[in-house]
Amino acid sequence: MADILLTHSYHLFYDLKQVRKMQPYPPLGTLYAAALLRQQGFSVALFDAVLDEPESGFAAALERHRPRIVAVYEDNFNFLSKMCLTRMRQVAYGAIEAARGWGAWVIVNGSDATDHAEAYLRRGADFVLLGEAEWTLVDLSKALLGSTAAKPENIPGIAYTAVGDRGFRATAARPLMRDLDVLPRPARDLIDIDRYKKAWKAAHGCFSMNLVASRGCPYHCNWCAKPIYGQTFHVRSGASVAEEIKELKEVYGAEHLWFADDIFGLKPRWLPELAEQVESRRARVAFKAQCRIDLITESNVRALGRAGCAEIWLGVESGSQKILNGMEKGTRVQDVVIVRNRLRAHGIRACFFLQFGYPGEDWDDIQATIRLVRDAQPDDIGVSVSYPLPGTTFYDRVSAQLGEKKNWIDSDDLAVMFKGAYRNEFYLALRTALHAEVDFRRRPSASTAALDGDPGHQPVAAPDLACLWAKVEDLERTCRNSDRTLLPILPGTTPPSQNSCLDAVAIDLQTMS
Repeated sequence: MADILLTHSYHLFYDLKQVRKMQPYPPLGTLYAAALLRQQGFSVALFDAVLDEPESGFAAALERHRPRIVAVYEDNFNFLSKMCLTRMRQVAYGAIEAARGWGAWVIVNGSDATDHAEAYLRRGADFVLLGEAEWTLVDLSKALLGSTAAKPENIPGIAYTAVGDRGFRATAARPLMRDLDVLPRPARDLIDIDRYKKAWKAAHGCFSMNLVASRGCPYHCNWCAKPIYGQTFHVRSGASVAEEIKELKEVYGAEHLWFADDIFGLKPRWLPELAEQVESRRARVAFKAQCRIDLITESNVRALGRAGCAEIWLGVESGSQKILNGMEKGTRVQDVVIVRNRLRAHGIRACFFLQFGYPGEDWDDIQATIRLVRDAQPDDIGVSVSYPLPGTTFYDRVSAQLGEKKNWIDSDDLAVMFKGAYRNEFYLALRTALHAEVDFRRRPSASTAALDGDPGHQPVAAPDLACLWAKVEDLERTCRNSDRTLLPILPGTTPPSQNSCLDAVAIDLQTMS
């Protein structure tokens, strides 16, 4: 019997795009919560839905562990959880129903639940934990299991159904953690590491594991949702991160790592510190991470290489400065090729996140993005369309246009849910052609490709590539929307011209922990 059974809603095999990629990572956020609960004296069990079928597997876990509390605690470091996919919401609702049928208290946390707490409470959750929630979960569990006299309605950071009037209430927000080093390492012993290792070895020939060095992102991209950590940034010490890298390498046999941070290496002097700590422990493992264009300075790239970085994913988004300014991205198109070449010179793969369909984007802007990809020749790309999520300026501007469908079903949905410049089939053809071109250009070095990309995009011959682009141009003419959303470019969003954003970051990082 367990005091608390944790689970989450991400099941790999409900997302065919992710099945093609076959890069399963354990639910890191869930494992952090489990580790802290154990440290605080609770008996904890986990049903990991990544590889196990959620419905029957969770029912069996309830029977086996007979928990007093069930926490559907999402992995808030998984970008798929942040996307609030409806397939995951359905899994979460199913877990709530099953847990209630068992008679357990039901607690939920995640981006979707934070945004839609009332919907989860209506489906049967007793409490929704809002935002960063490890300590909220500890305090609420103590209250429910009687180890403290605290009342749930006095615990910061929860939403609940008030007794009597059936209204929905929320308590005061809980302050975010600043010292992340006080947290125990994720409870990886609760998962079946061998199943993950076998999946990775079969698909890629090596074993990759995940970790995080920081939480949050302080930048202001107006399409980026931040329901968990808000507009903040807190980072672990380089020594703490290096110790975890060493453990993943020596204890779990990791041959590659994925830093799931929103933004990697933001604070000045942190990357050199990490590199020194990794080198002193002989803990170097090849890793990938995601970062911003304006943080890829020469000194940071040297430190990345020393620490083991093999691949960086950059939020390039668009080759049009007009669109970047409209997004309030704060980066410059002219720096992209510089940064790409800088990474190449140090043997680090440069990969681009690209986003099409942002309001105000037209065919000229799209062509600018295509030209940028051809000029920079990234090692890989990830292509999406603009996806409005609650809590963002972008969402507020287009929310009146949203119909019944307000979320994607899975990560391959790519539906434009507002009045975009083109219909969906144009963007799907554009994604296919651009992926095919990047794949075609990198074919000679395919044997050295890192662990990303979408295997569903198979290399094509040059004549086939021409046909794909011809289809894009044809759809560009036939898929135009006459009532597309036009948003004004915001004043004051152009990065300062007198200083390269490669030389300075316009945020007072010294005040951040």
